[in-house]
Amino acid sequence: MNKRSGLVWTVLILAVAVVVFVYRDRIHFDWGMFWQQLKLVDWRHIAAGIVLIYVTYFLRAMRWSVFLSPTKKVAATSLLGSQFIGFTAVALFGRLADLTRPYLVARRTELSLASQVAVYTIERMFDLGAAALIFSTALAFTPKTMPHHEVFVKAGVLSLGATLAIALFAAVVRWAGGTVAGFARATVGMLSKPAGESMSTKILGFRDGLNAIRSAKEFGIVALISLTMWTMIGFAYMETAHAFVQTPELAELTFSRTMLLMGASIGGSLLQLPIIGWFTQIAVTATAMHTFYGAPVEAATACGALLLLVTFLCIIPTGLVYSRVEHVSLKKVTSESEAAGETLPG
Repeated sequence: MNKRSGLVWTVLILAVAVVVFVYRDRIHFDWGMFWQQLKLVDWRHIAAGIVLIYVTYFLRAMRWSVFLSPTKKVAATSLLGSQFIGFTAVALFGRLADLTRPYLVARRTELSLASQVAVYTIERMFDLGAAALIFSTALAFTPKTMPHHEVFVKAGVLSLGATLAIALFAAVVRWAGGTVAGFARATVGMLSKPAGESMSTKILGFRDGLNAIRSAKEFGIVALISLTMWTMIGFAYMETAHAFVQTPELAELTFSRTMLLMGASIGGSLLQLPIIGWFTQIAVTATAMHTFYGAPVEAATACGALLLLVTFLCIIPTGLVYSRVEHVSLKKVTSESEAAGETLPG
């Protein structure tokens, strides 16, 4: 962990501690009810959610294999371990471990780390685009009788607009990446030359990632995999909520209404701290369920905890097994990937 990351984490931890201390008297939470909610959970729905999430890891391996196909033919099954280990590292060490997956893939396929970071970049963009498209479509067509209908529709329209903007930006970068990078370097460089160079490098990296898709067929396959994957993630959220059979606000949740919860969860995971991030994630999703759906705070918190387990932490046992089988030290590979990432331009 570099000094800058350490400073950011320290400040955020102190900020969370201050907020908890200031509002400690305003928080009314019945722990007995919380445990009772967990006891009443229908674990078949939780199991279904975990199965859906595990399938998405295989889909991620398939998608990465397609990205690599113009350079090197690699079976999706050979990349599955890198996905399991990489996401386990992120679950345990936070966003510090984001480069673990491209680092492991680069090492396994004997390709450069820079090329796999470019693939990782375009993977993130497909994730964002697919999630936003599903999110916006589901929300934009919510029934008018649904509570907070206007909020759902506005969120859907804004998300759809963001999706179209991302698609347009990607198309421009794909065909004129050098020009866009030069423009960014010149404009941003007027304020800060290092920032301009960094942005230019990142745009070129994004273009290189896009260049990994050589044909309309490959684009269609990647888009289909991404949409399928994020649809399954949405259903995993819904299955987890439906597990709370004694809480109608959650047990009767529709797929479209689940989208706001998924959006809140994604937003809460953008700055994931080790261990502490688990609790902030639970707080974000519980607040969303209590605010948007009117679920009791204890049930919302219990559901938030299980959402964390289903969508984020369930991979840890498998990742640990794979790391032993492949003789990978999670702590060491995280440090190595971070150090290697710092040597990359930008």
